[in-house]
Amino acid sequence: MPVQHVFIVGSKGIPANYGGYETFVDYLTEYHQTNPSLRYHVACKSIERGSFMYNNAHCFKVKVPNIGPAQAIYYDVAALNECVKYIKAHRIQHPIVYILACRIGPFAAHFEREIHRLGGKLYINPDGHEWMRAKWSAPVRKYWKLSEQMMTKHCDLLVCDSKNMERYIHEEYGKYDPKTLFISYGAEVQRSSIRDDDPKLQDWYKSRGLSAKSYYLVVGRFVPENNYETMIREFMKSDSKRDFALITNVSDKFLDELKAKTGFDKDPRIKFVGTVYDKELLKKIRENAYGYFHGHEVGGTNPSLLEALGSTDLNLLLKVGFNQEVAEDAALYWTKDDGNLAALIDKADNMTAEEIRELGVKSKKRIADAYSWQFIADEYERLFLGKSVN
Repeated sequence: MPVQHVFIVGSKGIPANYGGYETFVDYLTEYHQTNPSLRYHVACKSIERGSFMYNNAHCFKVKVPNIGPAQAIYYDVAALNECVKYIKAHRIQHPIVYILACRIGPFAAHFEREIHRLGGKLYINPDGHEWMRAKWSAPVRKYWKLSEQMMTKHCDLLVCDSKNMERYIHEEYGKYDPKTLFISYGAEVQRSSIRDDDPKLQDWYKSRGLSAKSYYLVVGRFVPENNYETMIREFMKSDSKRDFALITNVSDKFLDELKAKTGFDKDPRIKFVGTVYDKELLKKIRENAYGYFHGHEVGGTNPSLLEALGSTDLNLLLKVGFNQEVAEDAALYWTKDDGNLAALIDKADNMTAEEIRELGVKSKKRIADAYSWQFIADEYERLFLGKSVN
């Protein structure tokens, strides 16, 4: 039986902790690990060289020096060089090289030629609008935008995890006549294996002054474009008797900025509760939240949004195209206008149990129908094996 070799570059590697791309590669290889027609080769960022097997995928370590922000570009280029070397050494026929994110635009034409010369194809997942992220300086943003443009021009296919992102690619880079395909990110739909009386859960609650259904929740990267300032400021304006628990990897600089702007440290309801790397525990904390806030406005289909829709009944989302595309009518929406979210929180606090349950049923169905990992894995199998994708 012929085997299709797929080389994945751009995630930090597997097994995954946090991170959208890492989680994606972890689930993709897990769901395909017994498929004899697919063989994955996954680049893993490391401080040493070597290789190992995980989910039946060949994982190769790429040694990356500590060179600051340029690490990501160095890593992708070094990983692609390793892919080319491996393909040549093993005389692999018709390989697919799949690059996650548009970081190496200036090298895109070179690698496109190399991969085509070897009889392969170059696919790219453009992620979201990296060039719009507030953390980057103006010159870096300019580079990300140029890189996105060059990688769109020099690839065989762009796999977009959001229909809004796919539309943007065609509107922005139509002159290159880019070939695109929509395959979303995935989410789990099973309930957590942890019981309500599990000591691990109860200890976590006790140490943070929380209990089931007593808190609103947010989980995500601690960056300005995820609108932490708006969520905190508006929660403080609300009359809610519940807490606002923030599960995030805190940056002291940004935390101090938020403290100065909002004075959240004077409101005992605002609780930064650290990170949670235990997947089942995190899922249970989501399930037991009264409501979930999602303030992401940059990027495609966001993993934390899918996980919230799959776990939490009541979801309050920033009203932008990416979020509306995913949740449709299974969530409530807010804007960044002064007082808008605070009013929605007060409304949410007074919803009946039946109203909340109905939203929960809708959100779980939305995930099961269009975003389950099984569905996404099946879509990728069809893509990589040259079958028509739904």
